[in-house]
Amino acid sequence: MVGKDQAIGGAIFVVCMVIGVLYTFGLFYLGQPLGTENTLGWRIADWLIMIPVFLAFIAIMAIGAWIGWTMATTPPPKPIEEITSEIEERVEEKPAEEAAKETEEEKKPERKRKSEK
Repeated sequence: MVGKDQAIGGAIFVVCMVIGVLYTFGLFYLGQPLGTENTLGWRIADWLIMIPVFLAFIAIMAIGAWIGWTMATTPPPKPIEEITSEIEERVEEKPAEEAAKETEEEKKPERKRKSEK
């Protein structure tokens, strides 16, 4: 089952990819960069403006798509109730472990005394 954040991330990813592809298609195919029979196409000044703008726009769309992909593929976090119950279980287990360590520490000096004799 997909969580709400994962669905939003998937939507962000798809939207950014579609916009990037449509922008590229529209700029280079529909914009007629090489010209037609009646026009000479884009001038050098046009290319000097359009290419940096194109690269910046595609970079922004790529960052948006990356954020969407990350959101879509990251598993949802555990509910707060599970985290608090795990912490409570650890706290309950801790005194038992400490008591076991104390008994082990009490036995160690006895062993040393026996080996010294």
